[in-house]
Amino acid sequence: MTMGRIFLATGRTLVNIFLTLIVFIAIIPVIELPLATAVPKNVWLWLAGLDLVLIIALYLPHRTFKRTAYILLGFLLIIAAAVILSQKYAATPPLSGGNSIASLEKVELGGTEQWITVRGQDHSKPVLLYLGIGGPGAGGFPANNMTLKPLEEHFVVVNWDQPGTGKSYYAAPSSSLTVDQYIADAHQLTSLLQARFHQEKIYVLGLSWGTILGTKLVQQYPEDYYAYVGNGQMVNTVENDRLGYRLALQLANDRGDVKLANRLAAYGEPPYTGPGMALKYAAYNNVLFDHMGSSSLQAVILLAPQLSREYGLLDKINFGRGLLNTFPVVYPQLRDLDFTTQAAELQVPVYFLAGRQDVNAMASLVERYFYVLEAPYKELIWLESGHGAGPEELRDALVNHVLVTSPPR
Repeated sequence: MTMGRIFLATGRTLVNIFLTLIVFIAIIPVIELPLATAVPKNVWLWLAGLDLVLIIALYLPHRTFKRTAYILLGFLLIIAAAVILSQKYAATPPLSGGNSIASLEKVELGGTEQWITVRGQDHSKPVLLYLGIGGPGAGGFPANNMTLKPLEEHFVVVNWDQPGTGKSYYAAPSSSLTVDQYIADAHQLTSLLQARFHQEKIYVLGLSWGTILGTKLVQQYPEDYYAYVGNGQMVNTVENDRLGYRLALQLANDRGDVKLANRLAAYGEPPYTGPGMALKYAAYNNVLFDHMGSSSLQAVILLAPQLSREYGLLDKINFGRGLLNTFPVVYPQLRDLDFTTQAAELQVPVYFLAGRQDVNAMASLVERYFYVLEAPYKELIWLESGHGAGPEELRDALVNHVLVTSPPR
């Protein structure tokens, strides 16, 4: 074989490898439609069939540059169609029963369009407003298929994707977000729910960052809430972060992970600011999550939105973008937070769900806040879990504690 033929054969092989890689990437959105979206079967099968036709055409003999270009354009059009259709057909799974409610809805809050899900087996049950899964910046809808599902028998569970997160990512520019705006939006949503379901008051549940919103919300508007439940309660962000950082550094040294220990030492103690601050927080928090047996932040960003059929393909990307873009804007606004002095008295019943193994929201700080707090009724419910109650732990706390001692009136 001459050198020219060798170069030609090598070139064709490299082109085929490159095109195969392009095809693999191009078909991922269509593959994801039946696995992680609410797009109907006949629609995604049609798109999959078009992908198959293009793949066959691409590998037919005597391929020309022009034909290849048209085929690649076809793949791009199918990708665009998959994204558009996934957004169009996004929906929350139905619930059985004549009195049930299961809807994905757009609401206007603070002059912007935001998204909620409303789910319950009986629409006459008390309303529970859920304030997201963390961050700031993480959308809340993945919790519908995880921790919130057991509550649907006892409440009308309203899950809110906050501005700058998940499905509400485009509600406001990340740079404009403030804690006060979140609280104002949450209270406006509360008023909408009170009027819609003809209830004088509702319950509010926060997880992690959501506990900051929840505490401030019931502090400012106690007349609108039967009770507040803090799951993985945050108390003092700077003190909590410094305790977490020190523990993570100790764990890294104990494991003999010199590289990680040196990197954490180079970052120094939080709070962090400026470019890369989110990655610095993630570095030590991943050590803490691993210590608790929880998923890393990277896994949460990638996997959590895949659980939610309320998200189209673009929403799933925006879930991760929300954390990366919103966190650096909002979290520094919490630097002076200390509920032991700023919210030492609340005018509603308060329930803290604290994991004995929780080193993300330090259990010692939650316990300290609990004994300082003055409230009409308060209860500290200890869990054997890490950061945040599991589905059955949460159901037990809400049904056998909150509804028993703070029933709707």
